[in-house]
Amino acid sequence: MELKPERNYKDRLIRMLFMEKKENLLSLYNAVNDTHYTNAEDLVVNTLDNAIYMNMKNDMSFIFDFYLNLYEHQASLNPNMPLRKLLYLSRLLQVLVKEKNLYGSRLVKIPTPRFVVFYNGVEEASERQVLRLSEAFEKPMEEPEVELRVTVLNINPGNNRELLESCRLLKEYMLYVEKVRSYARKFPIREAVDRAVTESIREGVLAEFLSKNRAEAIEVSIFEYDEETHMRQVREEGWEDGLEKGRTEGEWTKLISLVQKKLVRGLSADAIADMLEEEKPLIEELIDFIENNPGKTAQELSKMYLQGQPAAR
Repeated sequence: MELKPERNYKDRLIRMLFMEKKENLLSLYNAVNDTHYTNAEDLVVNTLDNAIYMNMKNDMSFIFDFYLNLYEHQASLNPNMPLRKLLYLSRLLQVLVKEKNLYGSRLVKIPTPRFVVFYNGVEEASERQVLRLSEAFEKPMEEPEVELRVTVLNINPGNNRELLESCRLLKEYMLYVEKVRSYARKFPIREAVDRAVTESIREGVLAEFLSKNRAEAIEVSIFEYDEETHMRQVREEGWEDGLEKGRTEGEWTKLISLVQKKLVRGLSADAIADMLEEEKPLIEELIDFIENNPGKTAQELSKMYLQGQPAAR
């Protein structure tokens, strides 16, 4: 029976790993923040019970050291993460302050929110990048009155070595995922996952966890691989569809505006393409166009660009 991606799942492998014990979650917190806390009982898990809010999941949410930490794993980069996290945070805060008097004269204190995404997709991405809510604003401001930043950490091999060495479980998760992908290039996905699990246990990679949860880990891994493949196909089909139908002038203006902002931040064409989920050749073309027409607004550039291009791109 072929497993099809659904949107009503509860657990992911990374969530199973780190939510199994508070000590596991604390080790991840320490690695991300370069701290050395040892009392895991001080950590309070507050992930929403159904793991999904408005079809937007968050793998791990917990309060520790007066921080409200929202951690999530993703196999594809999504520029809408700040907006998604804002909506999820709003729901979390509603729960946290439901017994507080928001209309009183005393300031209601809340834990400081922090947002981290662990990325291990197959597409190339920067080792570390920060996505900002203000990048979605139709009218940019130098000092936006509302801001939310999401730190995206690439945990693929060769990236963020210090982070992975500091958290053994995260490193072993990365190694296991690599095994699954490697075998999936040679065998059907169920056989590939079964081989990856067997080899990992033999080599001491997530050995205790996989031995204890073998059947569930296999099913979750198959689901995640199918979902990753499905989402990649959706993006590719969307790109091809966009080529056939073309974009509106407003859409070109928005895209060029986003590229301009990221160029100001010194990001490369690779990083910009990853963050905006666009094809690298198109981003490189837009960068050249922007640099060859300095001082122009995004709207002016989009008009100029469209006048010199075919109607459908």
